[in-house]
Amino acid sequence: MTLQDIHKIYFLGIGGIGMSALARYFNARGIEIHGYDKTETTLTKKLVDEGMTIHYEEDIKKIPSGIDLVIYTPAIPKTNSELHFLKSINCSFKKRAEVLGMISRAQRTIAVAGTHGKTTTSSILTHILHTGGVDCTAFLGGIAQNFKSNYVEGKGEWVVVEADEYDRSFLQLSPDIAVITNMDADHLDIYDNVEAMHDSGFKEFVKKMKPNGQLFLQHKLTEYFPEKLFETYGIEEGNYRAEKVRVENGWFVFELGEKSDEPLKFSLPGRHNVENAMAAIAVAIQLGVSYGSIKKALETFKGIKRRFEFVYRDEKTILINDYAHHPTELTAAIGAAKELFPNRKIMGIFQPHLYSRTRDFQDGFAAALDGLDEVLLMDIYPAREEPIPGITSEIIFEKMKNPNKDLVWRTNLMNVLKTKDLEVVLTLGAGDINTFVEPIHEYLVSLK
Repeated sequence: MTLQDIHKIYFLGIGGIGMSALARYFNARGIEIHGYDKTETTLTKKLVDEGMTIHYEEDIKKIPSGIDLVIYTPAIPKTNSELHFLKSINCSFKKRAEVLGMISRAQRTIAVAGTHGKTTTSSILTHILHTGGVDCTAFLGGIAQNFKSNYVEGKGEWVVVEADEYDRSFLQLSPDIAVITNMDADHLDIYDNVEAMHDSGFKEFVKKMKPNGQLFLQHKLTEYFPEKLFETYGIEEGNYRAEKVRVENGWFVFELGEKSDEPLKFSLPGRHNVENAMAAIAVAIQLGVSYGSIKKALETFKGIKRRFEFVYRDEKTILINDYAHHPTELTAAIGAAKELFPNRKIMGIFQPHLYSRTRDFQDGFAAALDGLDEVLLMDIYPAREEPIPGITSEIIFEKMKNPNKDLVWRTNLMNVLKTKDLEVVLTLGAGDINTFVEPIHEYLVSLK
């Protein structure tokens, strides 16, 4: 099957951030889109407004005839009745990653990999390229505020995709340019250990690059790829490096050494985001984007929804929402908050994501949360997993040295929060903690 053979697609799990971007790609090309998801959301409503047909209960009668392709997410339970029906009529099935692979072989592709930083780096890169006149298409893992979407339609030859290591999805891709931001341990339910993640994951991903493909590495990763030609980036190190990084009037400011005419200003907080910007800058320079366009793009980049997103801000209280669900990401978000607000009390509300991740990184979570002034630790969001005996939020709670901590549940979070003195509040996690952001926002407004 080629892309030209596809006229009608059915999406199982169309409301996911990655699946919906793919649906938008095909919808923009005049392909008829139908789909199922268990929950109606703001995003699925937008998909319907764009001309797609979506329903929210398992009902095989709502599946249209004449489907050329079913695209599904592994998050769909094996017991799903629509899944069983579609398999019984011998429809062509592909995972989202397989379809992205088809697209990557049909177009010139930039793939951004790494256990964290993919969405931020991809979004920065897409904004720089569009600002610099490179009209690319992009599949993003979050809602980029500059584009108000997780999908950016372009008419040029380049496509930007996130290369997801989960379930070895990125091994379906064949990029012309690959970026690896980091290779910290994660998804050990898939890889067993970090060595396997490196060897059967990231190293194999690099081997999937097209002939004469270009590889960009965070400078600490070079030891893993001694046989490859690559460019490096970083802070004070690498072929492309940010120098003299500092905070000025709420901006991160840095220079590009000999490559810069004047300092660059960037609104996203944290040195980790400066590194993400450097990855994007390195690729943009390779594609011929001018320094002036890069400077303009960084100054006008608005960030990504749920990536250190300022939800509310007045003279007394601040609410920031962040998707951080790994110890490294937590440390980065907390560090950014402390750097921006050094004299304010910083409270974090953290919801662990997955039983397996809680089990594997309990020490790292405890150490990261100790960086906060006060912690409200929620129960685990299970997502796709069944409970693991003995694995609860309490194993993190007991290992924390921070004395200012409370265990909370969905049912009492707001009541506990209302007993606290609030200055800077971070909501942290990849689960349904996002549903509490608006109630917290409303409460903070009521205090004004």
